[in-house]
Amino acid sequence: MKSILAEAQRGVITPFAWSQTLLAFDFDGTLAPIVDDPPKAAMRASTRGLLARAAALYPCVVISGRALSDVSKRVKGLGLKGVIGNHGVEPWRATKQIHRRVQDWRPLFSQVLQREPGVMIEDKTYSLAIHFRRSRAKKRVRDLVMKVAAELEDVRVIGGIEVVNVVPADAPHKGIALERERARLRCDTAIYVGDDQTDEDVFALDQPGRLLGIRVGRKASSRAEFCLPSQADIDALIRILIGLRAKWTRLGDLIAAVEHAP
Repeated sequence: MKSILAEAQRGVITPFAWSQTLLAFDFDGTLAPIVDDPPKAAMRASTRGLLARAAALYPCVVISGRALSDVSKRVKGLGLKGVIGNHGVEPWRATKQIHRRVQDWRPLFSQVLQREPGVMIEDKTYSLAIHFRRSRAKKRVRDLVMKVAAELEDVRVIGGIEVVNVVPADAPHKGIALERERARLRCDTAIYVGDDQTDEDVFALDQPGRLLGIRVGRKASSRAEFCLPSQADIDALIRILIGLRAKWTRLGDLIAAVEHAP
């Protein structure tokens, strides 16, 4: 994977920054550092400020695995054009049928995991996230989760960074969410930044020239061609995008002035 921050990649970013492009970001591990206690996740002040500046120049959205109500409050006031929750389910497919299915699953996982210290089952209404970052028996916990999931129907299990996401198999994923937002906002191209397995649904769209997928952290198996070396580098990427857009805007103003000169 090639670092998108390398000077050699400016020629890759520039056509996107100078087009009608959508900027889309995952939240945890991308805009915000991964933390031991998920409810405490938050963007650094520098990232918030840069994202607000970017949102004034580009249409920006966040597509998160968190519940819509949860992630919305974490990005409030930044001028985003959209916030998508539950890996793409909310707001379009937040149905009673999906809710009931997830509620039927929760007690099955609770029963198996209740004696496993350091495990937290996060009920996001339309999906479950089983966190085991604090567990001392991570492999056993993951195996137990996979065993329960294997006995369920119409379920999709998506791994993450010390978390397992359990979602309805027919629910929309992040790739579908990105395409919906791009169409809704009438954008020709998109840049998407994400950090784990749920984001591979976007990277797998494989649309050269129309989609620039950037993974946080190098991973040989990722479908993303480019990466950010670490989550801390998100600020550098946003600064580059701001600078390129501002340059494009100034260039457009200069051309318009010349065209209208007497």
